[in-house]
Amino acid sequence: MACYFRRAIASQLSKILGPAEENFLPLILAIPVSKKHHSPDFRLSVSSLVENGWIQPDRSVQAQTELLAKQLKCDSLLDEIHLNQGGIHFKFNRKLLAERVLQQVLKDGPYFGVKSQLFSLCKMKKVVVEFSSPNIAKKFHAGHLRSTIIGNFIANLKGALGHSVTRINYLGDWGLQFGLLGIGFQEFGSEEKLKSNPLQHLFDVYVQVNKTAEKDENIKKSAQEFFRRLETGDVQALSLWQHFRKISIEEYERIYKRLGIHFEEYSGESLYQKSSQTVLDQLEKQGLLKKTKEGVGVVDLSVARDMTSCATLVRSNGTSLYLTRDLAAAIDRMDRFNFDEMIYVTDKGQQNHFTQMFQILKAMGHTWAEHLYHVPFGIVQGMKTRKGDVVFLEDVLDEARSRMLQNMSISKTTKNLDDPEETAEDVGTSAIIIQDFKGPLLSDYKFEWDRILQSQGDTGVFLQYTHARLCSLQEMNNSSSECSFNPECLQDPAAIAILQHLLRYDEVLFQSSKNLQPRHLVNFLLMLCRLAAVAHKTLPVKNSPQELAQARLQLFKGTCTVLANGMRLLGIKPVIKM
Repeated sequence: MACYFRRAIASQLSKILGPAEENFLPLILAIPVSKKHHSPDFRLSVSSLVENGWIQPDRSVQAQTELLAKQLKCDSLLDEIHLNQGGIHFKFNRKLLAERVLQQVLKDGPYFGVKSQLFSLCKMKKVVVEFSSPNIAKKFHAGHLRSTIIGNFIANLKGALGHSVTRINYLGDWGLQFGLLGIGFQEFGSEEKLKSNPLQHLFDVYVQVNKTAEKDENIKKSAQEFFRRLETGDVQALSLWQHFRKISIEEYERIYKRLGIHFEEYSGESLYQKSSQTVLDQLEKQGLLKKTKEGVGVVDLSVARDMTSCATLVRSNGTSLYLTRDLAAAIDRMDRFNFDEMIYVTDKGQQNHFTQMFQILKAMGHTWAEHLYHVPFGIVQGMKTRKGDVVFLEDVLDEARSRMLQNMSISKTTKNLDDPEETAEDVGTSAIIIQDFKGPLLSDYKFEWDRILQSQGDTGVFLQYTHARLCSLQEMNNSSSECSFNPECLQDPAAIAILQHLLRYDEVLFQSSKNLQPRHLVNFLLMLCRLAAVAHKTLPVKNSPQELAQARLQLFKGTCTVLANGMRLLGIKPVIKM
């Protein structure tokens, strides 16, 4: 495993420089595999040692590098040490590389990488992740797709690394829109249609009542009155609202099941309607809540305390806002979960909202607000089905399955499948996820069906095809649980390239855990697939001598294991045949 080799370097550095081995492990980086030439295995930047204070900056970096390189020694494990552009490169014994890396992959299976000593200095935490969060009584909008799959990745990764994770779906289930919907359902609603297609019917009702309200001022007044009744606990209004909320969650759970996503808790703004008043009382007691001339309640967030930057928490009519309820929700979650960090996954348009929220909590004296994080993301552009612009996520999933089924039906390599629709669904969903995760989350991107569903190139289909191909290879060659092999049979360039690439897996997970960006893992898996494709051509298993075939088969088995592990972290279900 990578840390076995990193530790060999770290051990020497510890003896020379003093600090414990664990401190050096994150600084010893696996070198990305190059197609053009053979490369060493690891690189150490001496600048990183200077930054950490382990080498004094009293000479040039080059002089420090040369001095340290002379003190490091080759041994039975370490074959080469040499200088390279302000760093030191390390190359390990090739037989031991094949033996150690592949044995560790086959031994650890689904835990390969996540048990790495790179994480030895990381404290296990209680983590709350809030993501997805659609508005009830509305179909799951395609705009919630990014929050859903990004939040799921973060929760998956945190959980795999041993943290205790609570997944919360914070529903938009309160506000004046429910006044409109209540009145609208009384005017245009149908219990029969509500049973057959609940969210579509509620959506239609909401659109219809909004159009009517634009022309009829009485509808707006009726909606305000209905919501007032809701806030004061009117039995009839509450009963209708609870009905809408229940059927909405049932519909959402059906969609989440298609995506393989679950939540520990379905929360919502409605739960904090009363406790938000407690927050306002506390703010007023602390002298933080100010009133404007118009009677609006605000918190002054300006540095000079001159009201040039304020966060609004109370309307002039005394009702609270989304921000007020979010403050109450954060305080409640700390009381209930005692979390070490809480992560919010929403679009970049809400960055100011979370900046204000975190500032207010700190001003109230909640020091744990230092451990609240917002993971923002950009906008998806051009997401359409054959019917036109996409409104609902279910339409996207159906379209991905339909297009994938069509592609599979005309492909010459498609196998006979027990359930073609299920395979098409899994592959189509993976295509959507990989398209979304390839770049920085903050970036907007253009959605293009033809490009994301290609079987070649940087796509989810390519990942699934490679995984299915590796599974087929094992099945055809009767791969057993036996994992003994001769490492001397894995000295070909294509085999060494895969082994070197596997050295980077724990490092990629470590990097992803630090900045919560899935692209590091996506790029790693895509490169692994490219390397596997080369190895599949140049390292045949069939008709090779038994010892050679066994070693190659174990190499492909290990590659398949790591590929599947990474896909599952991304929220992708690997297919074994396609």
